Amino acid sequence: MDHPVEYRQDDLPAHLGGMPPAQPPLRVAVIGDSGAIPADLHRAAVEAGAALARLGAVVLSGGRDGVMAAVSRGAWEAGGLTVGILPGDDPREGNAWLAVPLTTGLGMEWRSLVLVHSADAVLMMGGGNGTLGELSASYLNGRPVVVLAGTGGWSDRIRTVLTDGRFLDHRRTIPLEFAATPEEAARRAVQLARRFRQRYFPGPARWRGLGEAGGGAGDVVAPA
Repeated sequence: MDHPVEYRQDDLPAHLGGMPPAQPPLRVAVIGDSGAIPADLHRAAVEAGAALARLGAVVLSGGRDGVMAAVSRGAWEAGGLTVGILPGDDPREGNAWLAVPLTTGLGMEWRSLVLVHSADAVLMMGGGNGTLGELSASYLNGRPVVVLAGTGGWSDRIRTVLTDGRFLDHRRTIPLEFAATPEEAARRAVQLARRFRQRYFPGPARWRGLGEAGGGAGDVVAPA
């Protein structure tokens, strides 16, 4: 009879020197328009993706066309890791610049929640109603958001409805931040992602190879 297999610290990858990684990589989700997008928005998304990759962030998106494809392309061509959170079960619906087309089978609305919960920070550019919903989900779930100004859509209109110029409502859950260039937006998103991780999930990776991590990290809880 075969014995159960249990990983131990000695089994960790050699490049880690027998120790667990200090932290999983930071993850930034980019949200914005789908479909055909203006050339300047496409250029901004490519530049933001490249900047995020150079900063070492895993670049998450909805994985399909528009801003999602452009940011994936920028990150891919800069040597970054790109992950697309897809609404269906078919990985072929992802764009050509995804290293990981992650299928959910959940449809658009629930896919967006997976995207938000998979991120340490969110970068928003352009955007219609779907992007607005993802912004709201980010706010409700305590994810810091950087908005790239001058990219049209809700990214340019959202300032007019903010409370105190920074919050989506009176609860002031988490402030929105604004950036003027793709590089500035990427840099700030990574800074906020690191701050988010340090606040909610500090310390080294919890898995030691001895069963589950133990205790459970739990969810980030924001005021309802």
